[in-house]
Amino acid sequence: MAVRRPRSTAPSTTFSQLGVPAPLVEALAKGGVTTPFPIQAATLPDVLAGRDVLGRGRTGSGKTYAFAVPLLARLAARHAPPRAGRPRALILAPTRELAAQIEASIAPLAAAVSLRTLAVFGGVPPGRQIAALRSGVDVLVACPGRLLDHIEGGHASLDAVEMTVLDEADHMADLGFLPAVRRLLDQTPRRGQRLLFSATLDAGVDILVRRYLTDPVTHSVDAARAPVAVPHHMLHVEHRDRLTVLVDLAAAPGRTLVFARTKRRAKTLTRQLVEAGVPAIELHGNLGQSARSRNLTAFAAGSATTLVATDIAARGIHVDDVALVVHADPPAEYKAYLHRSGRTARAGATGTVVTLMTDDQVDGVRHLARQAGIAPTTTRLRPGHPLLDQIAPGPRTLVTPPAGEPSEPARATGRGRSRTSAAPDPRRKTRSQGTGSTRGGRQAGTPATRQVSGAAAFSAGSRVGATRRGGRSR
Repeated sequence: MAVRRPRSTAPSTTFSQLGVPAPLVEALAKGGVTTPFPIQAATLPDVLAGRDVLGRGRTGSGKTYAFAVPLLARLAARHAPPRAGRPRALILAPTRELAAQIEASIAPLAAAVSLRTLAVFGGVPPGRQIAALRSGVDVLVACPGRLLDHIEGGHASLDAVEMTVLDEADHMADLGFLPAVRRLLDQTPRRGQRLLFSATLDAGVDILVRRYLTDPVTHSVDAARAPVAVPHHMLHVEHRDRLTVLVDLAAAPGRTLVFARTKRRAKTLTRQLVEAGVPAIELHGNLGQSARSRNLTAFAAGSATTLVATDIAARGIHVDDVALVVHADPPAEYKAYLHRSGRTARAGATGTVVTLMTDDQVDGVRHLARQAGIAPTTTRLRPGHPLLDQIAPGPRTLVTPPAGEPSEPARATGRGRSRTSAAPDPRRKTRSQGTGSTRGGRQAGTPATRQVSGAAAFSAGSRVGATRRGGRSR
């Protein structure tokens, strides 16, 4: 039976008071992290004490530092030289993007206490990973499939693992990774400490808890459903108006993350947005890993203001200041809705969530909202409705490629399956007209060749499609 502890500690609690050693406190402060989030304050004492912990907090609540900080503290307290192919700590993540971002987040902290980190995942040649494993690593962040490949190839062993972390455990179950996860956990020492963090704790996760955690302490620091502070809008639109409304929202200042149901749909939407003048790139499983990494970097840096993604990104994107999440295609179930929506309003920031629904989707979306525990504002509207300006305020910015140039992005990347897969070239010159306003940390006028004000950019009933460039209908 899992022990439940209080939901949080006093707001004045510091990392030092929670027992975090000074080098890690200083490294956190250098990264601008000085006050623990509730999930961190709740779990740190138990993890530092060596307990197995079951932590639940919604996406964006700070779970990475909740397990990484005490993990590094415990490894540093029992210093041992890294051994070839035998990590002392293992962090399992369901997606390549999440694994890479976990490793990037903890690497500066690990360096502060003289520990080595490494991320291993598929989609890239294994040679460098094998070489890094041979040189010795303390903390291994891995996707299950690639790690099993390295173990079967004799390049890694889990017999020295002292601490194991399962991040986004419910997504592991949703993606069918449980058999691989069990194979890996079975190879770790039973006496080792195990931590499981997830946004939801459902039946799939319970299988792992019962089999691998010993007398775990459970911390649940917020509601499992969507936070009420984030505005949720359900926009009931005609099918012919859906793209026009999406362009209007995406052309507003700030980063916009658009979710599509399938890889083909993500590719199509990206092309349509680019042709309409929105600097958009895509993220889905048909792209090679180098293209996925490059596009995610471009989105984080702001050179591409809209990212069109499949659900692969719902668990893997940790980008600050995503102002707007748009479900261009409503997801099939409420957990996907919550994880998609959790890409905005992260770490205490603000954001807005929009779902576009047509007549045949209304009943399903309403059921989704009830399951997710949200009370959205539902509005039936056409292009040009003033609510669009309220949801995504600021002047609309559209980019027109110079004559003779293809729409951005137009270079084939990855596996050559998409001509809208590459991040925009940062060397390309654009003309800016004013500074506009800001939303989600991006200046409105920065990449613009043309600005139009608010929903007036699209008159009621206008349509945007493959023949539309830079906001001008042909």
